[in-house]
Amino acid sequence: MEETKKQFEHVIAVCRDLFAKKLHDYGAAWRIMRPSSVTDQIFIKANRIRSIEVKGVSLVNEGIRPEFIAIVNYGIIGLIQLELGYAEKEDITEERALELYDIYARKALELMLAKNHDYDEAWRSMRITSYTDLILMKIYRTKQIESLKGETLVSEGVDANYMDMINYAVFGLIKLEFGE
Repeated sequence: MEETKKQFEHVIAVCRDLFAKKLHDYGAAWRIMRPSSVTDQIFIKANRIRSIEVKGVSLVNEGIRPEFIAIVNYGIIGLIQLELGYAEKEDITEERALELYDIYARKALELMLAKNHDYDEAWRSMRITSYTDLILMKIYRTKQIESLKGETLVSEGVDANYMDMINYAVFGLIKLEFGE
């Protein structure tokens, strides 16, 4: 499990590096996004991954790796938006955005380690296509929870679903980077 922790940290560092570069280029323009819009962005990315997996080809010169990275980053953006609420304009510094990114990346790691202990690294036996399907299922669950305005009877909230999407995307990235 120590290897999994190292691989998780490596993949998150790759995601964070892209997040930081985009933050430099665009600022925190994503602060205007309502959580439902973040969910839709994740849907677009996961749907594209599934489309490429089913069709076996991509006409845009990018594979599934950048989409998994985007799911991680939008998942963390979603968690930040749930905490802070959306803004009418960019309202945080790059430093604060990265600080919040690190907090939620660490929480995702902690959750993954706890679940990984209980499930005994079962994710390593799964196919990448299953992570895609699980992310899409979590998106549809999230959309339903959003439609219910968060008022569920027994289910976890939007935040738990974002965390799971982040972790499934990280698993996909680990398999893409380090192999089966």
